[in-house]
Amino acid sequence: MRKPSAKKTTATTAAKKAAAKKPTAAVKPTPTKKAEPAKQTTPAKKQTKPESRTALVRRARRINRELAEVYSYAHPELDFENPFELLVATVLSAQTTDLRVNQTTPRLFAAYPTPEDLAAANPEEVEELIRPTGFFRAKTKSIMGLSAALRDNHGGEVPGRIEDLVKLPGVGRKTAFVVLGNAFGVPGITVDTHFGRLVRRWKWTEETDPEKVEAAIADLFPKSEWTMLSHRVIFHGRRICHARKPACGACPIADLCPSYGEGETDPEKAKKLLKYEMGGLPGQRLKPPPDYPGKAAPPLGAA
Repeated sequence: MRKPSAKKTTATTAAKKAAAKKPTAAVKPTPTKKAEPAKQTTPAKKQTKPESRTALVRRARRINRELAEVYSYAHPELDFENPFELLVATVLSAQTTDLRVNQTTPRLFAAYPTPEDLAAANPEEVEELIRPTGFFRAKTKSIMGLSAALRDNHGGEVPGRIEDLVKLPGVGRKTAFVVLGNAFGVPGITVDTHFGRLVRRWKWTEETDPEKVEAAIADLFPKSEWTMLSHRVIFHGRRICHARKPACGACPIADLCPSYGEGETDPEKAKKLLKYEMGGLPGQRLKPPPDYPGKAAPPLGAA
């Protein structure tokens, strides 16, 4: 048999080397999302079976305990001196921030300090005073209406029962529980947008209706915890667990959160997302409690 010529052997070898150097689709690198590794290594994502009722209660109560340490100074973020001021301020807080309400109510309460005063006010003057809170015409109707109801049906005093509060103009269960919990010491769960968003992220419930959320969460905690639980969850939602971009990398309960990774997981980048006292910025109250670690908010119009 004839041996292959040296020229042919050399050509074959060169062809093989050239083929080896030629890039192919198999070795082309493919881009990956930076957030994926964090999700895969998070303990909550390793869960393979549904969480038992007992496990859910334990996890929920542990989150509450840890939030209590982080927000030991949690409090209602509306400025008020009495139940009437808290009731009016809570009604005004719809569709705006507590900061804007706190910047607006000093002039309102200076002009109309009692239900009797506000009920007898000129609506146009009230509208002008509360204009910064938005929806000022509807809100004027509500706060003047509830003031008249307090004057006519409750001797000018804010009632301490939810059955009476929810009958007042502009007052729903959320507003009623804010007043009951913070002015009368009656436990209640305040389901605002922050509270609802967080309890669903934590898989405490899948309910979206506020009353159903309230019932589901009330079943996880003793009644004595309801009011402070509400403050802690709302504080966390306003400072760290934001709606659009949670600061997951700066979250003190990341290891307990089944939604970890929905936001920024890099610790340094996450720190830049922190708000209010957590971010070194003023809070929402012009007159914060003595133990508040942040700065007081500036008055309306201040730089």
